[in-house]
Amino acid sequence: MYKFVGGVFLEADWPKSYKMGRRKLITVLDKMIVQDLFKTLLSVLIVIVVIIVSRKFIRILDDAVTGQVANEVLLNILAYKTIVALIEFLPVALFMSVLMVLGRMYRDQEMAAIASAGGGAGTLYRAVFLLVFPLSLCTVGLSLYVSPWAESEFDNVMQKGADSADLRGIAEGKFSEYSQGDLVFYVEKIGDDKKMHHVFVQNRQHGNLSIINAEAAQFDDRPEGRYLVFEQGEQIKGLPGTLNYVIEQFDEYAVRIDTKASEAILHRQSLPAEVLWGSNLQSYVAELQRRFAIPLGVLLLSFIAVPLAQLSPRGGVYGNVFMGFLIYFTYGNLLRVSEGLVINQAIPNWLGGVGVDLLLLIVGGVLLARLYGWQWLLLKVTGRES
Repeated sequence: MYKFVGGVFLEADWPKSYKMGRRKLITVLDKMIVQDLFKTLLSVLIVIVVIIVSRKFIRILDDAVTGQVANEVLLNILAYKTIVALIEFLPVALFMSVLMVLGRMYRDQEMAAIASAGGGAGTLYRAVFLLVFPLSLCTVGLSLYVSPWAESEFDNVMQKGADSADLRGIAEGKFSEYSQGDLVFYVEKIGDDKKMHHVFVQNRQHGNLSIINAEAAQFDDRPEGRYLVFEQGEQIKGLPGTLNYVIEQFDEYAVRIDTKASEAILHRQSLPAEVLWGSNLQSYVAELQRRFAIPLGVLLLSFIAVPLAQLSPRGGVYGNVFMGFLIYFTYGNLLRVSEGLVINQAIPNWLGGVGVDLLLLIVGGVLLARLYGWQWLLLKVTGRES
């Protein structure tokens, strides 16, 4: 390239244009947007998970108070529920994060500076998807394998709690009911060695009533099983309303406590991905589609968030957050409706798998066309330059 100086053409080393020049793999703008997105994502995700898990954990605490769940597994239950919630609500947290970060950039006039430097929708998508794309790949593994594992562990813990409910919840100074009131415990005092003093037990089986009064009792783990051993007491057995009853006095009386060994009933959310692959059961097909909807939601919701943040730049950082919640609420409900329709065979399986995602893709295209015009969108899709 040459320039004309003093009537002579001299060779000039003009800088190349933006499109012809060699561009760095990751620019300063990319780093800034990715860092802001990552920090905002962590904050939003923590808030959402804390709210959702807290509501579920309160119900579990009620079961722990009544002896249905062991106190020592409460932290495990909390961890399993947190893992599931983190994966399930990752798409909406990322969606809101993109809206908030780009909305703040519009408010602070940073987008005007980017536009003046030649940056457009492609520049924003490049920066956003530097975080979104690898995150969606990780979400595939999390949704297919980690989330079902956490759900199955939660089911196992809850099933063990239900099987051994009669072994817990005994507290001094109060009546504890089990088996829907058929078994009642009362302990006046529990020593430091876990030995119970002044014990009252009422047990009802097949219409017969058994009452035990003992000076002391304690649990004893033996090779053949676990026993509750009563000391210095009496037992009254009979049928209520009749005079046919038996009174027995004892120095030591042991009752074997047979814990149920039933297997946990795994819900389809807890089933391994290997079980779902190739299955003809409609519920399994719908569950597999639900798991794939999470990483797809990460991609498609982020795709929508970029033009959505530009719709109302004067609305502030949270100007489009309400619209974002409305879109996600509609999207989530459509996924649940689609899942039910697939289970009931009301729609083909392929439509249940891609129908809602195609709708979300169309919405994103409409938002882009509204901003830049249909001609611009057509040129970008066909790959022709304007």
